[in-house]
Order: sequence, then C-alpha cells, then structure tokens
Amino acid sequence: MPTDNRLHSHPILTLPKTKQVDFYWKNELFKGVEGEPISAALYANNIKIFGHHIKDHAPQGLFCANGQCAQCMVLMDGRPVKSCVHPLHENVHLEPIDELPKLPKVPQVPIFSPAIEKKVQVLIIGGGPSGLSAALELAKIGISSLLVDDKAELGGKLVLQTHRFFGSSQTVYAGTRGIDIAQILSQEIAKQPLIEVWRNSTALAVYKDKKVGILKNEKEYALIEPEHLLIACGARERFISFPGNTLPGIMGAGAFQTLLNRDRVKPANKVFIVGGGNVGLIAGYHAIQAGIEVVGLAEALPECSGYRVHKDKLSRLGVPIFTSHTIIQATGNATVEKVTIAELGKDGKPIGGSEKSFDVDGVLIAVGLESIDELYQKAKEYGIPADIAGDAEEIAEASAAIYSGKIKAYSIAAKSGKIQPQDTEAWNATLNILKAKPGIVQKEKDVEISSGVMPVIHCRQEIPCDPCTQLCPKGYFKINQNDIRSIPIYTGDSQHCTGCKKCVAGCPGLAITLVDYRKDAEKPLISIAAELDREILDQLSIVTITDIDGNNLGLAPVKKIHTIPHLDHTLIVEVQVEKAIATKVAGIHIQSPKEFEFQTTPTNTTADDAIICRCERVTAGEIRSLIRGGVRDMNELKTITRAGAGSCGSKTCRSLILRIFREEGVPLSEVTPGTHRPLFKEVELGIFAGILPEEKQDDHDNNE
Repeated sequence: MPTDNRLHSHPILTLPKTKQVDFYWKNELFKGVEGEPISAALYANNIKIFGHHIKDHAPQGLFCANGQCAQCMVLMDGRPVKSCVHPLHENVHLEPIDELPKLPKVPQVPIFSPAIEKKVQVLIIGGGPSGLSAALELAKIGISSLLVDDKAELGGKLVLQTHRFFGSSQTVYAGTRGIDIAQILSQEIAKQPLIEVWRNSTALAVYKDKKVGILKNEKEYALIEPEHLLIACGARERFISFPGNTLPGIMGAGAFQTLLNRDRVKPANKVFIVGGGNVGLIAGYHAIQAGIEVVGLAEALPECSGYRVHKDKLSRLGVPIFTSHTIIQATGNATVEKVTIAELGKDGKPIGGSEKSFDVDGVLIAVGLESIDELYQKAKEYGIPADIAGDAEEIAEASAAIYSGKIKAYSIAAKSGKIQPQDTEAWNATLNILKAKPGIVQKEKDVEISSGVMPVIHCRQEIPCDPCTQLCPKGYFKINQNDIRSIPIYTGDSQHCTGCKKCVAGCPGLAITLVDYRKDAEKPLISIAAELDREILDQLSIVTITDIDGNNLGLAPVKKIHTIPHLDHTLIVEVQVEKAIATKVAGIHIQSPKEFEFQTTPTNTTADDAIICRCERVTAGEIRSLIRGGVRDMNELKTITRAGAGSCGSKTCRSLILRIFREEGVPLSEVTPGTHRPLFKEVELGIFAGILPEEKQDDHDNNE
C-alpha cells in the first residue's frame, strides 16, 4: 500500500514518470518530485502546517495555491518563498516560518542590470481559456502578441478540469475534457510565430507612463509598453468568515483541485464542501474520482446554483447535499478535524438545534468567485487602450471565456485599424447563451420502453450543451440549434437505436442511460456511465442503483464493465434490473450513506471570533466594533487594525469587510474605499534594483 498522499491511479488523469529528489523539512529527509511546487511535496508527505503566524502563533497552511496570499510561505535555504508557486529542487532545506525571518544574504558586490524594456502590439495578461483564444485569433488576423501567465503550464483552470465540457461542439470544444482543451490550445499557441509566451511571469502593475511591470520568470523585471492591453486574468475565489476558518486543511476548492488534478497529490481523505455552485459540485466529483470521501456539501440557498447535472452526479454517487445550510465552525488540534453546519431560517440566520457535525480532514470553500480586474481598472484610469475578457470581465463557464476571447480579439483588431469593424451581433448572441444561468429544473418525463434498445435522457434543466447531437451515429438526438440551452430530444425509437452507447459514454453530464431488452424481455440491461477507478468497480458484483436524485432503487447485479472506442476514459457499467424501474435507473452509489451519520452539537461560538483578515489575523469582532464606533473609511480601518495591509493586498478580506458594513446597516455609499497597492504581488526589492539572479551572475563572472 502507498505510504504517501500521491495519486497512484486515476480514471482520467495520466500519472507521468517523475524524477524523485531529496529535500529536508526541519532537517528531516523527505522525498519529493523535481520541479513540483514545494506545497505539493509537503502535502504528499502529510505535512499540512507550514508555519505559525507571528501575531498569535496560529498554524498556517495552504489556502489559495495560486500565489495570491502568503499563507503557505516557508523558508527555502533561508529565503522566504511562497511554497505553492516555488518549485522543489534537489537537497533544498525547508523550514517553517514561525517568526519574522532574517534577511537573506546577498552578494557582497551585486551585479546590476537594467530592466527589460519591450514594445508590443498587444499584451495579453492571463494564459487561461480567454487569453489563449484571443492570442490565437489575433495571430490569424496578423497581429502579434506577448502572452504573460504566472503558471508553468498554459490553460488556467482548464488544466484542473477532468470532466467533459458543456457548451457548443462547433465553437468551444463541448464534449472535450478541460485538461484536453488546455493541451489543444497550448499546442496551437506553440505553432504561432506571432505569439510570444512568458510563463511563470506575473503582471505586477500598470503605470501612468502607459507601461506594464512584469516579473519575468519570477527573477527579472520587465517594463512592457503595449499598443493595446487585454486583461484575461480570470477570477479568484471568495472567502467566508466562520470560527476556525484559517485551520490548515481548509482551502479554496480551486486549491484542492490544483493539488489533486495538477500536482497529483491527495489533499485529504475525507472532505466537506461549502458551496453548491459549479465549482463546489465539480470539486466534489473530482474528489470521488481520486478515492476521497465527500461526507457532505452545504449550500446556503434553497437549491444549488450550479448545473443540476453536476449535483445529480454527486447525489447518485451517495453524497448528501444540505441546501439552506451553512458552515458555522471548524475545529481541530492544529489542523481541521471537525466541521459543523446548521440549517438557515427564512431570515438567513442559523436555526438553533439544527447543528450537524462531521469528522473531516479537509474543508473546501466554494462560495463564488471575484473577477480579477484591478489591472484593467488602472489601465482605464491611465488612458491605456485596454479590453477585458473571460472571468475577469464576468464570471461564467470556461466555454464562454473561450468565445469571449475570440470576440475581444476582433474588437482589438478593429480598434487598431487592422480590419474593418465586425458585426458581432450573432457572436454576442452566442456568447450570451454560453454565459446563461441554468434554467428551471423540470420534472423528469416518463419514458416507456418494453422492447428493443433505446437511450433514456435524464437531463432536465436547460443549460448550453449539445454534444449528444454529435455522438449519435444516426443523428437521433435533436436540440434547437438557435438556442442550445434546450433539453435534447431523442427522435428515434427502440427499434432504430443500434445500442452503440456512444451517447452514454460521451454525455458531459453523464445524464444518459441505455435500456436494452434484446437479451431479456423481463429484466433489461441498463448501461450507466461511470468515470471512476476501474479497480474499484471491478470489485463490485452487486451495486446499489439510484434514480436521478440519488434515491435508492435497490440492488442490481453487475453484468459487464467495458469502454467505448475513442471514449475510453468513461466506463460503461451494465446492470440487470426489473422492468418496472428500468427507465428510472440513472446511477450507482459508491459511497455508503452509513458513513455520514451526524450528531447534534449546539454551539455558542459567535461570528465575532472569525478571522476576516488572514494575513494580519484581524477578527470580525474587531472590525465590527470600529464600525459601530463610527469608522467609515477602509484606510482608517487598515491603519487601526492592519486589516488589508497584509501580503495578499486585501484580496481575501476586502469583500468580507464590506459585508460587515452591510450587516451593520451601513450603506456602502457611505464607505470610503481603500487605496489599492500599486503591486499585484510581493517582489524582492533587489529585482527592481536590477540585481541579477545568482545563475546569471555566475554567467557574468565567467564572461569577465
């Protein structure tokens, strides 16, 4: 049995060969993978506490895994680094930060070099779906671009998504997995001579002289002067306040997916999810794919806001979903060990006595996203020609971000005079469909099948999705092509379907089953799609079958498990059932409901104990007291409490502070906004001064 937390099998992800290296944590020898983030190496070795806060000695751990906060800071060979973005190398010595670190040593006679200066036609900040799409369209028009991204791998959040995407098959790769879309776009980028790419490079600031400061490869400073700027930075995860919210093991759902699907490391063995949007629902599904138990999901609204097919997948697998519930506290000895939720009343407040507690070692926060648009706002302020695309402009699905990038590319080309202004009415109509919120959940229609073979569609909510129309070799699936949000209709019958099961394996929502009477007129075979580990499924001779809502329909024998050519990452599980329930069967339970018993544990802990500013450890009670004392200026709050003055530059606490103002009955029109920092992230002063990295200093010495 594996003794580390690394993935050793996965139904979708490949596990590439890696080079192991030695590293030291607190002078103890461990094994890691060369080039992986330090945080991944630590988590793989079950190290979740990366240090302690200097203010109250509270344990610190991984939170965003995106370089935007400083919770994961460690000392690497005496130098403070963010472990989630800094790569691991052979024989590095790592230490937790438990106090203010000593300044690192610098060369006695440092060698300086001027900043890199460069003029470009278009500077694209962000290598996610919208940025990549825009760069490709600009190149087709003949416009060159510099694409800057802060990750080693292009694709943004696409590289974390193992599921097939929704949307349009003709325009945005619907039916293709996010990880594969990232590869497709990256390969197309590599073929384009008009696109220059800077990976591991962060846009720091937009300046009045119409230049953009870039931290290139985390080592050198560059000043880029673009004719046009496109902001495609995506979005950051929102944070919520509750007692215990900073315990290691509590992290954003995106951070969880980063560790799991990018770094191939299991962040936990038993998790609870807070938030029922698409991010939370998908993260839960990814957890189960990796063999992690999902003990429950809480959503504050009466219904999950994400796609119903995502919720249905979790329900069918056995995940309990608690709507009109919220998290009220997390507890644990140094790391999270227990989470407590409570039902919300009509007034939005927890109902006393409704508390439910669960033993966990991980809590995923998925309560929404905030657009990263600071650089765009500065560009407008300083008069730089700029556009914004994807989630940086408006939070939507990745398919919408891809299409948004295309539209913005043609807008930039028209503004630059390279092409005539385009009529984008039809494009914008398509974009609006791709961005559309899910429709009302409809009651599942009764389907009668008594002979032959025929698919049953368990999709009952209007969302933009049409891959099923491309999968059926007979073309029997029909959708309104003017609006692909319509629910698909099967136009054939049980005598015309060939039983190929391509629709079952290829549906992004796993919302199609196949009922087959050809071998037994009384006990038909039901084909169910499963994106789970084959080793787990092969051990099941009898399974619990469920309807679309996850309700138990009884036990059924497994007759066969197989794959479909070209769709071989999705398994087809064939079970035999009674005729009366054949069209109701939609999935199989993997998790047993017995795992999720809970006890009532009333708590008197108040929200005043919750940490609002993670960087400076400022509580809700401290901020609320000042608001009640008359403070209405965010800068004044910062001066008194240091809330917002920490390493993240108020990225996580700003919206929470504004929420407390609203809770206290203070209109936001009366609140003076805070002054944002000029830099997007922390940078060593030596980089601005032009001190060459050590390896370049060595090259300089050798050339003397």
